[in-house]
Amino acid sequence: MIWGLVVHAADIQDRDGAKLVLEKAQGRFSRLKLIWADGGYAGQLIGWVQEICGWVLEIVKRSDDVAGFVVLPKRWIVERTFGWFGWYRRLSKDYEELTENSEAMILVCMIHRMLRHLKPDELAAGWES
Repeated sequence: MIWGLVVHAADIQDRDGAKLVLEKAQGRFSRLKLIWADGGYAGQLIGWVQEICGWVLEIVKRSDDVAGFVVLPKRWIVERTFGWFGWYRRLSKDYEELTENSEAMILVCMIHRMLRHLKPDELAAGWES
């Protein structure tokens, strides 16, 4: 389950977008100590996260020795979540004009997934009637 999100325009670098979502998460998760990210978030963001948020940003890197596809620790969780979005028509393509609408549709998707996880049989029966 996602704890927070920010949808932004494509002309914003991922590292800058990460600052937007991490600023939004500040003060909400007292137990949060460690954040995993891919190599695209390396660099000055690591120090910024430590200084501003007080968390450790750990980069999950792919080994240079390995050729081809390799499942990276923790990274598959993010990729699986992105895959879930494709199951929902409104998220399978970029239909939305406003980023706020995209954020809302992602939250609806995650709420639906959570409900299916909590009560799978009852929810499925509700959709059939």
